[in-house]
Amino acid sequence: MTDIYRVDVEITAPVYDTEVTSRVADAVRNVFPNADLEEEFGEIRAETHSLEHFSDLLRRQEILDTARGEFFANREGETFTFALKKQAAFEDRVNFSVGEPDELGEISVRVRVEEPTLEEYVDHIAPPTEDGQPVDG
Repeated sequence: MTDIYRVDVEITAPVYDTEVTSRVADAVRNVFPNADLEEEFGEIRAETHSLEHFSDLLRRQEILDTARGEFFANREGETFTFALKKQAAFEDRVNFSVGEPDELGEISVRVRVEEPTLEEYVDHIAPPTEDGQPVDG
């Protein structure tokens, strides 16, 4: 049986006067290619219901443990949030923004899990690892 995941992902990124809006939009699309983007004055807003490509990037970069730490550290009920650096996203890489805010601003992501539980969804997109290898299921 295939697991069915129901999630709502809201993505926002500021667009500063020194930035080209299309480049910020490209940064968001690189990490979240299935997102529906809207350009507003000074901001990109996007929505998606899948983090499959994002999950692939986490696996490719071998940062699953880092991702899990971020997701669980920023959890509130069945929602978790995280921030990504725009420059890394523009280069099709995931770099979590922690500590001091990035000078270019951040891509803010809010994930609300409806089904299954938040823990099960995190295990799906960023499975625990053992000796650096994902432990699925």
